[in-house]
Amino acid sequence: MDNLSEALEKLKLASTDSATDSVESCLDCLLKALANNNTEASVKIQEMGILPLLPTLLNPQSSCTPKVANIIAEVAKNEFMRSTCVEAGLIPPLIQLLNSTDQEVLLQTGRALGNICYDSHEGRSAVDLAGGAQIVAEHIKSLFQNTEPENEKLLTVFCGMLMNYSNDNDSLQAQLINMGVIPTLVKLLGIHSHNTALTEMCLIAFGNLAELESSKEQFASTNIAEELVRLFQKQTEHEKKEMIFEVLAPLAENDLIKLQLVEAGLVECLLDVVAQTVDGEREEDIAQLKTASDLMVLLLLGDESMQKLFEGGKGSVFQRVLSWIPSHNHQLQLAGALAIANFARNDGNCIHMVDTGIVQKLLELLDRHVEEGNVTVQHAALSALRNLAIPVVNKSKMLSAGVADVVLKFLQSEMPPVQFKLLGTLRMLIDTQAEAADQLGTNGKLVERLVEWCEAKDHAGVMGESNRLLSALIRHSKSKEVVRSVIQGGGVKHLVTMATSEHMIMQNEALVALGLIAALDLVAAEKDFVGANLVSVLHKLLSDERSAPEIKYNSMILICAVMGSEPLHKEIQSLAFIDVVSKLRAHENKTVSHQASLTEQRLTAQS
Repeated sequence: MDNLSEALEKLKLASTDSATDSVESCLDCLLKALANNNTEASVKIQEMGILPLLPTLLNPQSSCTPKVANIIAEVAKNEFMRSTCVEAGLIPPLIQLLNSTDQEVLLQTGRALGNICYDSHEGRSAVDLAGGAQIVAEHIKSLFQNTEPENEKLLTVFCGMLMNYSNDNDSLQAQLINMGVIPTLVKLLGIHSHNTALTEMCLIAFGNLAELESSKEQFASTNIAEELVRLFQKQTEHEKKEMIFEVLAPLAENDLIKLQLVEAGLVECLLDVVAQTVDGEREEDIAQLKTASDLMVLLLLGDESMQKLFEGGKGSVFQRVLSWIPSHNHQLQLAGALAIANFARNDGNCIHMVDTGIVQKLLELLDRHVEEGNVTVQHAALSALRNLAIPVVNKSKMLSAGVADVVLKFLQSEMPPVQFKLLGTLRMLIDTQAEAADQLGTNGKLVERLVEWCEAKDHAGVMGESNRLLSALIRHSKSKEVVRSVIQGGGVKHLVTMATSEHMIMQNEALVALGLIAALDLVAAEKDFVGANLVSVLHKLLSDERSAPEIKYNSMILICAVMGSEPLHKEIQSLAFIDVVSKLRAHENKTVSHQASLTEQRLTAQS
């Protein structure tokens, strides 16, 4: 270190005159000390106030300049030195050096700027202010076709500098996107794919930029999909594949890029990864299997990419994904079920899948998980069944296959996501299926659980779906037994509350169910109607100008239906319904105005 102190003293003196030889030997000594113990040497350089002397040495014409830039690059490897470099005024002269034509000057300057920007707000701001990113981006644009080793080294440094400059900073990333760096980097990747260091730097840059929504459009206009798939096919190492996966995942969120990736052959690569890792026990195999199967499911979220892979249900990809469901591997079972749920996004696909026996595979999978209880698999399989049950022609087939019975095995689940999907699946199944609605509506355990979930205030989705299923059981069965089962189970008050929901569809479903309860067993429901303030709820719905026409219509139907009950009739009289209803005779909706006339007649006749 004594040599270093001596060299620093000499450098202080030498920097005032321009004795190049003595400066050069001092710089060599500094570089040697930094190579030996970077942190210690950097502290010494800082203590002796050397950094503010360096701007004068950063002279484009001087032979010392690359060494000075190299020293700055080495010093800036230390976090505590980065803001010091900025304060010492090093950024403007470094940026000036970017206009040099000397390869070594550009290389060391790029390193210095890149290191100063690394994780340093001050460094990035200073480079931004001096317009450094724009110059580096221009260099990359003019150099990217040159494949000489020295040039590739420079490109690697420049890409690294832009990456450090913009990492985790949305506004600087947006700035690079606006400069048009994405198309250049994609071309660069294609030309230099043989160069590992440069390729990795490109991938990291893509990973950063792809997180930004505004980048997706630019990526979609390049051949990034082909380049990444080509690169992926060459890789044998886990780490390299992971790097590519990290770029693919954010890019594949864009529907157009999803399709491009499918057309470029990514799916075949992913299926190969799954086949190679499914029986692996190493951590990296398990990680790759998860990443590949998750990405596969993500590609199926795009309508066009999904339909392309479905190929009318005959596609080899679709068949391979089907084979994941009976797998012994939970991750593959999960991906298989999620993939089916994604394929089941239009009626044609759903009908084909039910006709080719997929329901049985899903039921067997669910049966395996009643005891094993993997919540994510349960949730995914129920999602798939719910989607498959949407087309009317599938409902009776799925009920005959025993779907309702298997789904009911999960009634005891305490996991809200499973509860939510279970409710949605049953609701889809009984839509227009009177016999099934009757069977389920008289199942005491189901009704009891629904009433319990109607109070699940912490889980709005479960609460909403429970109310909707309770209403659906009545609406589709139109059965006195089901009505009685719901009254006995304490469900009436929840349907009255549902009529005040902010969602019109739920209000309407509640009113129709309450109308059926009143029509089929008013005597048994009377006490609950009174206790839940049904009449005042209906008064509010009819008085509220925001209520939709069908809400007003069904509220009046319900008023007429409950007038046969003495206590309810008294409440109707006390709330002066006739005023509200007579106003509705002038309603612009003909159905509402007609029902208002009929309701007014009933109210007048029975007052």
